[in-house]
Amino acid sequence: MSAVANPATVAECLRVGAGFSQGDRNWIAEQFATLDARLAGFHADATELEVSVKDREARGQKVTLECWIAGRQKIVTTSAEEDLHAALNDVRDDLRRRLNDAKTRQEPRNNKRLRDTGQPEAALPDTELDDTELDDTGGDAHRVDAETA
Repeated sequence: MSAVANPATVAECLRVGAGFSQGDRNWIAEQFATLDARLAGFHADATELEVSVKDREARGQKVTLECWIAGRQKIVTTSAEEDLHAALNDVRDDLRRRLNDAKTRQEPRNNKRLRDTGQPEAALPDTELDDTELDDTGGDAHRVDAETA
């Protein structure tokens, strides 16, 4: 992936939605900081993250993390974990996995022209046999078959 001039980071792209206050934003951004490496391949202007929680601290709370990246489908991850920190970690890990899956789907696999090739293959030395080394059947006269030995 080519280097991006203004890479996306969680701190720059995260919005807090329903159920969270602006005061919660900093500790959520700290928990999501491990996403920075995955988001760095995208432009900050074209990337948005929004986290929200429904029925916070209640038995049936639901945490949702939405990710918009220009030119890609929106990714939505959810968690019904009762512990808020565990739910945030759950949606973070799910988003990271889905971003990795999306990247893998876009990389060329079977098209050698599109794939970056590694080191060029070393040329094999040409070994020529002269006619004296071949027997009358075209085989190598120096080789002894297991049946005839």
